[in-house]
Amino acid sequence: SHFGFKCGDKFTVLQAVVCMAARSERAAGVNGNAGSECFVERQSSTDSTHLLHYGLLEAPSNEFVSSTASFNPDLVEPLVECLEPGVGLGTWCCRLIAFTGPGWLMSIAYVDPGNLEADLQCGAQFGYTLLWALFAATFLGLGFQLVAARLGVSTRRHLAEHCREHYPLHMRLILWLVTELAIIGSDIQEVIGCSIGLQLLLGLPLSIGVLVTAFAAFGFLFLERLGTRPLELFFGLLIAILAVSMGGLFSAIKPDTGAMLDGMVVPRLPPSAASQVVGMLGCVVMPHNLFLHSALVQSRTVPQGDESVAITLFTIESTVAIITSLLINMSVVAVFAKGFYGTAVANDIGLRTAGDYLGNAYGGVYRIVWALGLCAAGQSSTMTGAYAGQWVMQGYLQLNIHPVKRAIITRSLALVPCLSVAIYFGDGNTGLDQLNEYLNVLQSLVLPFAVVPLLTFAGSPAVMGDFVLSPAFKLLGWFATALIMMANMYLFLAEFDFEVSFGLSVGLVTYLALIMYTVWTPKKATT
Repeated sequence: SHFGFKCGDKFTVLQAVVCMAARSERAAGVNGNAGSECFVERQSSTDSTHLLHYGLLEAPSNEFVSSTASFNPDLVEPLVECLEPGVGLGTWCCRLIAFTGPGWLMSIAYVDPGNLEADLQCGAQFGYTLLWALFAATFLGLGFQLVAARLGVSTRRHLAEHCREHYPLHMRLILWLVTELAIIGSDIQEVIGCSIGLQLLLGLPLSIGVLVTAFAAFGFLFLERLGTRPLELFFGLLIAILAVSMGGLFSAIKPDTGAMLDGMVVPRLPPSAASQVVGMLGCVVMPHNLFLHSALVQSRTVPQGDESVAITLFTIESTVAIITSLLINMSVVAVFAKGFYGTAVANDIGLRTAGDYLGNAYGGVYRIVWALGLCAAGQSSTMTGAYAGQWVMQGYLQLNIHPVKRAIITRSLALVPCLSVAIYFGDGNTGLDQLNEYLNVLQSLVLPFAVVPLLTFAGSPAVMGDFVLSPAFKLLGWFATALIMMANMYLFLAEFDFEVSFGLSVGLVTYLALIMYTVWTPKKATT
């Protein structure tokens, strides 16, 4: 190597980027050279008859494995067989249960602490008025998630792998960096949220809670050693704790269901709520979650010819999971709308103070219930964030290192900012609440850089074959993307009181130009 090391050696992330530059013309994915020192490893294990490991802690193979090797029906027993006329409901339900898991893991991002804080602030400050925005953002996210699952099932490759194959080196690096930025921002919300829950339950300082949360999340991921199902059941348990906690608060406080229905079906946007709505869009539809879902669906073995059945099953599973997350979020909005809208403390409520206010207003048990929900939401979303981070890094950089080391790298990228935030803010609340709002807006700003590649690949016959999106769905997808971009631009202008300075103009033009370049760059390879 011209740089004094071989690509197969142990090296840092910076050296990996240099290594990529040295081999930037090399084809990615299934067209890779088996004899190359920098080989592409497959993260999923093929030692299961039905379920493939998610791969965070699986050792890499010693030989080149193509992106589709795990889905060769000769390697594993098919889980899905072609549906034939006369198949009973029981058989269909068994197949659906077998495919249940990835959608629920994906849905955790929709109820992470960042979402919960946006929900409680929405309810406390605006009552039931913005429920329509939550409803719309959730189903917009569902649409994008189903496209991501379709891409993963039909191509046997996740979104980051497609980006590596179809984008030039400089664009891959830009997309990787902005995606990592979104992951780090999300991790800060998730780890800090769980730490606040531990603070409410045990009185731990915030910085200690960050360390406990981070190391506990990494430890829980070793459940993958027991198999895919135990890991998924553990995630299911955390979701159940969260659902019972927030559902219990809803049942006890009894919000106005008529006002809830009115807030869902009648769109209203108070002038002061613009940033709240854009932030809600960012915290509900997270960019890295699209990468995550396109990879999670590959834990199920799908023989050639059964992709349409798998897509149907994943669609049903993901829809149920997302609707469940919507109910949890709506419960939080409604609880704080009923309890605190129009009160003197409405503008002061955040994740930490919410528990105290609930305890003072309704009893100490509600403080504990809120803390348990926070811990469950934070711990589960931190764990799925670990998977998202390692798949994004593997897909974009193709690092030839042990998955455990890759997990440590991706977790360290998030842990250092989380610990820095905890130390800087200490046990203060106002600064953390403001930071959370900015991080939600960050997710919205980064979102087009995940959605544009997703729609580009899913709408390409060369990539998707018979499973390419229909013209109507492509039109809806691009229209939704345009709305996201317009909302982001409005937020930019609103933050500066619509006074367009030279610096702001340069920022907006650069942002739009980069998105358009993301749309234009891979066209030749996908048409």
